[in-house]
Amino acid sequence: MTTPPPAMPPMPAHAPKPGTTRRTGWIIVAGIAATLAIITTVVWTNGRSYEDTVADCKKALNSTSTKTNRPDACQDVKANDYDALLVSYSLQHAFDGLSKTDQDTLDYYDDGSINGSIG
Repeated sequence: MTTPPPAMPPMPAHAPKPGTTRRTGWIIVAGIAATLAIITTVVWTNGRSYEDTVADCKKALNSTSTKTNRPDACQDVKANDYDALLVSYSLQHAFDGLSKTDQDTLDYYDDGSINGSIG
């Protein structure tokens, strides 16, 4: 006599889906975080700094620049910084107008006294 085959459990109607693991979720989150970090770094390094804006403003200043008449390049510069740039610009042009020679404008004689040169 032959023995009957062992009873087999019933087969499911469809193949079961493999379960997602926590590792897969963390890999996706880490990938998204790395992508955002790279994009942020690229945007930040290519952006203009405030110092670049001030340097452009300094180049754009001219004789018509005043507190109320700002050049377009100076619109994003803070008021205190813009005032300092105006003073610097004015002083620079005042010194540019001075004589470039090393001569005293008073008429000194060899004895070192003024001797009536003012008067």
